[in-house]
Order: sequence, then C-alpha cells, then structure tokens
Amino acid sequence: MLNKEKLKELEEKIGYEFKKKELLRQALTHSSFSNEQKINKYKNYERLEFLGDAVLELLSSQFFFETYPDMPEGDMTRMRSSMVCELALAWCARDISLGDYLLLGKGEEATGGRTRDSIISDVMEALIGALYLDGGLERANAFVKRYILSDLENKQLFYDSKTLLQEQVQKEGRTLIYELVSETGPDHDKVFVMEARIDGQVAGRGEGRNKKSAQQQAAYQALLSEKSRTEKES
Repeated sequence: MLNKEKLKELEEKIGYEFKKKELLRQALTHSSFSNEQKINKYKNYERLEFLGDAVLELLSSQFFFETYPDMPEGDMTRMRSSMVCELALAWCARDISLGDYLLLGKGEEATGGRTRDSIISDVMEALIGALYLDGGLERANAFVKRYILSDLENKQLFYDSKTLLQEQVQKEGRTLIYELVSETGPDHDKVFVMEARIDGQVAGRGEGRNKKSAQQQAAYQALLSEKSRTEKES
C-alpha cells in the first residue's frame, strides 16, 4: 500500500509536490490492484496514460523541432519514435525506480509486473498525464526534459544499438549473430544473457528480462567496444 511517506519520497525524487495527491496515486495504480478492491475501489492509471501519451508526443515533437532546426521531418519522426518507445520509457522509469511505487494486484506482483517494461512505461506516461493535470504543461515539460529527453546522444546509441551495429557490420562485410548464453530463473521472472558475436568473436554481452532487451544490451556493449577499437587504430 502507498502511504503518505512513499508518495512524498517520489515527489521529492521528481522535484514536484502534487496539489491533488489522488492524481499521483491514480498514476501509480495498476488495474489489477483496483480490480481487487471490493470497497473504496481505486481508479487505475489507464486514462492518465492515454492523456500522458498525447502530452509526451506534443512536448517531444516541440523539443526536436526547436533543438534541431535543420533536421528533416522524417529524421525527427524516427528520433522521436526511438526516444519515447516502450523500451526507452521503461529505461527512464527505472532511473527513478518508478516500479517501487506501483500498486499492483497479487497476480501481477507474483509474475514480475513491477519490473515489466510494458507496465512501467505505461506508468511513466500516466505520471506525465498527472503532472499535466496538476501543474500544467510547463511542469510536465520540465519532467519530460529532465527524465526522458536528457543525455540524448548516449540514449540514442543505446536505443538504436541493434540497428546501428547491424549497419556497421554489414558496411564492413562482416557477420553478426546473437547467441543465448544462459536462461535462469522461474518462468515469471527469467533473466536472459545474450552475446553479440562478430565474425565468431564475442563483441558484447547483455542481460535482460527478455531476449530482445538482452540483445540490445549486448549490441550496445559491442558498439562501445568497436568505437574504442577504432579510436585506438586511428
């Protein structure tokens, strides 16, 4: 259960005190929890997520439009898509440990919902929607710039790592494969370890809750290794 201390802790973390605490609580409430409440049923975050998604699209579009005045529309669209996709938002949510504050039903809790990308990315959007309703567009914009649209160069390298690595390897006439190294944990909470191998040699290793995220981590490490190798040779 979210008590006042936990809500205050999150407010201090994001640097904003809600006037309407019920909005913050709603943004953190999964439908599985609200459905379990027979009395005093809680509102879940789905409507706030809907609103937050639209606010995020507007704010990120404005950011890229103003930050890159010479960038073509197609490139801005691709960059925005990579910065606000499910995986990107989940990563940003983990930066503020957003999963620690969720209200989940017993079933979702037992199956690892607190760390699932699809859930914490939705909560991130719901939080943006709640900030917009409580503090206006300016407050929502401050949050988005601080926690989502910051450190873009490194984030884009990570989010686009598989595509960038594939393009680089193909350009140099080399081969790239991903190999599963290990799969541990119960079915509801598995951890996958993948290796990115270039011409048969391990170039990067990654760990994740699913094979896709583990591959992305491996590709990111491979890109960093390739960058270091190129710098040494030049």
